[in-house]
Amino acid sequence: MGLERGWPSAAGRFLITCSMQQTIRIIVKGKVQGVFYRQSTQEQAALLGITGTVRNLPDDTVEILATGHPAQLNALLAWCREGPPRAVVTDVQSTELPLQSFKGFEVIRK
Repeated sequence: MGLERGWPSAAGRFLITCSMQQTIRIIVKGKVQGVFYRQSTQEQAALLGITGTVRNLPDDTVEILATGHPAQLNALLAWCREGPPRAVVTDVQSTELPLQSFKGFEVIRK
C-alpha cells in the first residue's frame, strides 16, 4: 500500500515513490504512564516528521494517533515497542484509520 510505479524516466528506469500518507492508532500497554512516554513520543514524532496526538487513557495505556508515510509510521512503531528509558512496554497494537490531518504533534493532557 502506498507504493506507486511511475512512468519510465529518460534513462528507462521506473521511478518508484511512496507518497501516500496514512493514519494509524497505536495503543501501548505496560508501564507507560508516569515515565515521560507522551513527551518522548512527541519528540520522536518530530524527528520522524509525523503529525498527530498522544494521550494517556484511563486503563493505564497510551493512545497515539499518527499520520505519516508508511516508513515513518513503521519507525514510530518500532520506537513505541521500546519507548523511553523508564518505560516497560508489554504490548503495542496498531490499527489503520481513515486519513486524518493534524497540525504538528500534540500531547493531550486531561
